[in-house]
Amino acid sequence: MELLEEVLSKDNLNKAYKQVYKNKGASGVDGVTVDELFSYIKEHKGEILWKIRNRKYKPQPVRRVLIPKDNGKMRKLGIPSVIDRVIQQAIVQVLTPIYEEQFSNHSYGFRPKRSCEMAVVQALEYFNDGYDWIVDIDLQSFFDEVNQDKLIGIIRRTIKDGDLVSLIRKFLQSGVMENGVLQPTKKGTPQGGNLSPLLSNIMLNELDKELEARRLHFVRYADDCLILVKSEKAANRVMESITKFITKKLGLKVNVEKSKIARPDDIKYLGFGFYKKINQNEWRPKPHIKSVQKFKTKLRDILVRSRSISLDDRLLRLKQLIYGWVNYFRIADMTILLRDIDGNIRRKLRVIIWKQWKKIKKRYACLRKLEITHRDAYVTANSRSGYYHISHTRVLEKAISKERLNKRGLVNSLDYYLKVHIITN
Repeated sequence: MELLEEVLSKDNLNKAYKQVYKNKGASGVDGVTVDELFSYIKEHKGEILWKIRNRKYKPQPVRRVLIPKDNGKMRKLGIPSVIDRVIQQAIVQVLTPIYEEQFSNHSYGFRPKRSCEMAVVQALEYFNDGYDWIVDIDLQSFFDEVNQDKLIGIIRRTIKDGDLVSLIRKFLQSGVMENGVLQPTKKGTPQGGNLSPLLSNIMLNELDKELEARRLHFVRYADDCLILVKSEKAANRVMESITKFITKKLGLKVNVEKSKIARPDDIKYLGFGFYKKINQNEWRPKPHIKSVQKFKTKLRDILVRSRSISLDDRLLRLKQLIYGWVNYFRIADMTILLRDIDGNIRRKLRVIIWKQWKKIKKRYACLRKLEITHRDAYVTANSRSGYYHISHTRVLEKAISKERLNKRGLVNSLDYYLKVHIITN
């Protein structure tokens, strides 16, 4: 069976549909939603399959969406139509097992049973084996700069089905709709499509093979690649030669300003930073300071006093944020950090609750209900001190204690971290 027919098989398309439906996501330029997808397929399936088999299928342009980045710039995402997402997903399901046999063990991004965590653990092992000079090469706007002719040439080495290769090229060249204007896509593989991660790995596998041929230690997650050597001299040599390879052989651009030679404590990799404990000669993972700042900003957004949402909604949003963040950084050292964050969360919740009580009479009644003595409740309820000062008092800390907040639904990040923490050696 030709690969295209395997892509278009009933079982494979059904599996692709279920995956796209599960992922949800916004509609493309045609406005068809995920919820309308089943009806759309039922009505147009025969026509779509005929067009694909006869090379007449024309993917719709992707819808351009700009997402703010941490550095203030915008990341360009392209949202394909839902039917194009199904077709792309069907292609991915057939090609992934083929290319998994070719991909490097040092590549961790967008691959089955691989994760950011595994990439960080591998980097740590190299650091602690003495490979702690890092060649950190930044690929400039990688997804926007991929040379499509080179990529298709690489794909043709493995995929001999011309109809399938032609379909992939059509997705690459489908164009981008931005502010009602259609822009051609003569280069790049737009982020946001189901096919894009696999295509990026196919392209960057060429870099992996070059690094392996040179017997270099490296870790790659998508376009985030660290090359690790034992000396500054070796790092400079590798930086120069690999930059030439990326530019000339792969046709990609290297961001000279962001690329650097560094030590582990001077890099941010997949949100992680690295450090050595005092009197210990071992590199350890921690959340990078920028990741911590981003986390604290999200916490502040939930805990701002002027936000008119119920306490239960705040606690639910805190739970979701804390679970996600701690699960991602569960291999990192952050006991002291989370203890401080938990204390700050509780103080802000006390401020919110104190503000909600508003009137002296209600404050007094609530404090008495929470087993505060008449004298302490009266003095605290009548206090003219500001919210922040009141939140630090012995009376409010006793009335709105950690235990009571936990019973109400607050998740303590430190408690959860100690439960899921994975110790890295």
